[in-house]
Amino acid sequence: MPDVLSPLAFAHGPQMKNRFALAPLTNLQSHPDGVLSDEEFTWLTKRAEGGFAMTMTCAAHVQRIGQGFPGQLGVFGEQHLPGLTRLASAIKQNGSIAVVQLHHAGMRSPAALIGEAPVAPSDNAETGARGLSTAEVEQLVEDFVAAAHRAERAGFDGVEIHGAHSYILCQFLSEGLNQRTDRYGGSPENRGRVIREIISGVRARCRADFSLGLRLSPERFDLKLAEITALAQAIMTEGAIDYLDMSLWDYAKEPNEEAFKGRSLMSYFTELDRGQVRLGCAGKIMSGDDVRACLDQGMDFVFLGRAAILHHDYPRLYAADRDFEPIARPVSEAHLRAEGLSPKFVAYMASWKGFVEEPETQAAE
Repeated sequence: MPDVLSPLAFAHGPQMKNRFALAPLTNLQSHPDGVLSDEEFTWLTKRAEGGFAMTMTCAAHVQRIGQGFPGQLGVFGEQHLPGLTRLASAIKQNGSIAVVQLHHAGMRSPAALIGEAPVAPSDNAETGARGLSTAEVEQLVEDFVAAAHRAERAGFDGVEIHGAHSYILCQFLSEGLNQRTDRYGGSPENRGRVIREIISGVRARCRADFSLGLRLSPERFDLKLAEITALAQAIMTEGAIDYLDMSLWDYAKEPNEEAFKGRSLMSYFTELDRGQVRLGCAGKIMSGDDVRACLDQGMDFVFLGRAAILHHDYPRLYAADRDFEPIARPVSEAHLRAEGLSPKFVAYMASWKGFVEEPETQAAE
């Protein structure tokens, strides 16, 4: 097992100084037009200051109509460059790799938020989404690539492509949601084509040492584990990405599909031939024991979400105590504010059951 505090090199871009990455976390803090706010700047740079080797933004939408939630960071226009440039510089000044996660919500874009019907691989009656034309899929690929180039121009070290959580790229992977009959639908290879075209486009347009990652969901969202492991293996074999980020929900869980139970969901990915591609995961990684368990079972590094919300300096706390346990939840709003969360972010976290103390509890203290 590698030491959690040891560096990790990639095929492209800078190495991580330890095995801790900040997971890309929705936080609702930026401006309505997607321009970076001071609140989001503080939240992210505080994690870089706290010792995270990779600091990743929330999902940043690559098209205006791809917005998935209010206060989302944008990367679809030149108006976003000044804020992104400021953010990249501050993250890197703290010795952390600066990464933008590229995102499009697809049918999960609220019509009331984007002002029109959302788009998807195919018409979707449940969400009112309309299916993209072939030309529009090609434009989607171009806009992901253009957003990566914009992040590069802003000074970021790399980007991660968000192919998980039933957002648009994940929707293409779904046999049920993707009913297309062109080259982007039908076989698993065709349904994965959009992701692979984005990968090749980023590699062609961005500099040679630009870091490129991909996030995938292994199950749920109408996905089949066998198809996702096959896609992961094919992409790692091609070697164009630097790391695969598996969103497991719970790193210790077994697969949902009955045929694959009896071993951890994680193991279906750690057993793949990854070549030079690094493998990371997210999913209820809270304690020092959890971090070590992930690396012991074959992961190269970990993405921390809730633990990083609770402690901006988690890596430093771990370095001081390998048995570190995060503060017990629910926590006070004051604790979260001290950890760099704005009132908007605190209010969002209060919607997570059991994470933030009820107001009357705090008033009684």
